[in-house]
Amino acid sequence: MRIGVIGTGRIGTVHANTLSRHRDVGSLILTDADLSRAQDLAHRLGETAAPGVDEIFRWGVDAVVITTATPAHAELIGRAARSGLPVFCEKPIALDVPGTLQAIAEVEAAGTILQMGFQRRFDAGYRGAREAVRSGRLGRLHTVRALTSDQAPPPAAYLPQSGGLYRDTLIHDFDVLRWVTGREVVDVYAGGSDAGPPMFRAADDVDTGAALLTLDDGTLATVTATRLNGAGYDVRMELAGELDQIVVGLDDRTPIASTEPTGPPAADKPWTGFVERFGPAYEAELAAFVEVVRGERANPCDGREALRALLIAEACDVSRRERRPVRPAEVEAAASSVAG
Repeated sequence: MRIGVIGTGRIGTVHANTLSRHRDVGSLILTDADLSRAQDLAHRLGETAAPGVDEIFRWGVDAVVITTATPAHAELIGRAARSGLPVFCEKPIALDVPGTLQAIAEVEAAGTILQMGFQRRFDAGYRGAREAVRSGRLGRLHTVRALTSDQAPPPAAYLPQSGGLYRDTLIHDFDVLRWVTGREVVDVYAGGSDAGPPMFRAADDVDTGAALLTLDDGTLATVTATRLNGAGYDVRMELAGELDQIVVGLDDRTPIASTEPTGPPAADKPWTGFVERFGPAYEAELAAFVEVVRGERANPCDGREALRALLIAEACDVSRRERRPVRPAEVEAAASSVAG
């Protein structure tokens, strides 16, 4: 199998390393807007660098992995679909719902594969939580608390193209909330703060956000995120039911300290970032993609799944700006009228 990797930044490098080692992947063709970066990575891996995206499609590949900046995702997904190629793409499909719907329509019209990169679905802790909920171990689920806290903010230049905190960071929590619980979000009420570094205000973004989500069975969920968690990279989910309570992401590297006299000590080596924290999950999702391309398993996270998470993120952004509850269905209806 020959795979084209478009984008060789941080996550693109992670994925290229994983695919280069995979027993069913014969070779890679790498390209990037910064050609020297692609060439350096190709040299280290013993793979081939292409001068641009055109060559990826012209030289011939069996599948495409898209890890570029988000604004390029939808166009590349559409191009791959028109070429009849299966695609793995990092989230999100696009920064808005109409662009997302258009890309999904192209994939569905072509009858090709689009697998989205929501790696938490492949993390052992989240998989254990899903099993606990689905098995009835917790009884009736009534409360979910989820959080994502980055140790340090991204570069200022990244913020304007990120889509903002809800689309870039919390979208992972929205996706895995649906996946773990098997429920849909029916309304949100969100707020945010830009009281940190001025680069967030300059980008019309927030450095910290929170939202209250109501699920379709009445379960309440809170989600929070910040770009400024000096203690380390912290990703957790607590699920409380009438019979039991569990937590994802609590281990000897969780960057949190107890103030109780008999509480656990602070982590000696706290997590520092998502690549380190979710390394095995990133490998597992790429292994799944290879299996999907080979026809050995069903797509574990298609474009429609990514759309549901984006609708929640969009609803949170509207809620924050307009200071009111918002239903994802309201956002979807508005976007569909524009797209139609």
